[in-house]
Amino acid sequence: MRNKKVTGIERLKVRYGRMFALPWTIGLLLFFLVPLVESIAYAFSDVSLVNDDMLSFAGLKHFKYLLQEDPNFLDNMAEAVTSFVFSLPIIVALSLIFALILNQKFRGRLFARAVFFLPVIIATGVVMKFVTGEALNSGAALSTAMGETESYSGISFDQLLINLGLPQSVTELLADYIARIFNLVWSCGIQILLFVAGMQSIPDQLYEVSKIEGATAWEEFWFVTFPMLGNVIFLVLIYTTVDLFTAFDNPIMTQAYDLVSKNSVYDRSSAILWGYFVIVGIIGSLILFVYNRLLMKKWN
Repeated sequence: MRNKKVTGIERLKVRYGRMFALPWTIGLLLFFLVPLVESIAYAFSDVSLVNDDMLSFAGLKHFKYLLQEDPNFLDNMAEAVTSFVFSLPIIVALSLIFALILNQKFRGRLFARAVFFLPVIIATGVVMKFVTGEALNSGAALSTAMGETESYSGISFDQLLINLGLPQSVTELLADYIARIFNLVWSCGIQILLFVAGMQSIPDQLYEVSKIEGATAWEEFWFVTFPMLGNVIFLVLIYTTVDLFTAFDNPIMTQAYDLVSKNSVYDRSSAILWGYFVIVGIIGSLILFVYNRLLMKKWN
């Protein structure tokens, strides 16, 4: 009798899950599937908006051009991958730390959670460009500081780095990382929400047992909280990977968008995005494979 009840609940969960996913599935089939197939065709064809014969098969022509002749593609790809490698661990770590804080019981907890989630609500491309405009222009500010002396009000990290006497390449790299800190904190909203939801699903009995055994807060985190968040961390890694590789300031996305919006070049822009998709897929699969082999199997 007990098994039948559990089976019924599981079936009900599956049914509700399908109902919630139905609008997304309909939208995928109606508005996404056809453009996706067309973009694949564009990547392997010459697209002409003038002639009646719009598509003519070109094979790997555009991919060869990107790898051998395009002056920007490889540099943009390297910049996108480097930014991802730098940002992913910081975003995941910051999100987990903020979630641990917000999961504690204190006055104003709901308001604090809303503050951390607020960027998700207003983080459109235009708003992000307006809010983070000063940070994104840090490189230009640094170049100006290198060439002439300016008066600074408050603390200027660029000027502090210059005063250290480091090589210009190192100074520019560190200045770029400092400028990204604001963007990284701004990008933690969804991840914090997922971590908080995961922490609230951990049974209280586990923490009670750990306290009876005399575990410290540090041991409680590593042996109870962290392993129980294994699936949530997996989800956060997937979401953050997709979010970083499709960010509004991603150089590859900008290059492909400019080709379409300014020059109406659909074939080469499709080749850029599909080549980028392959690289992203390989990197994402590698991260998830390592995570599953090193952590998930150990915890299970």
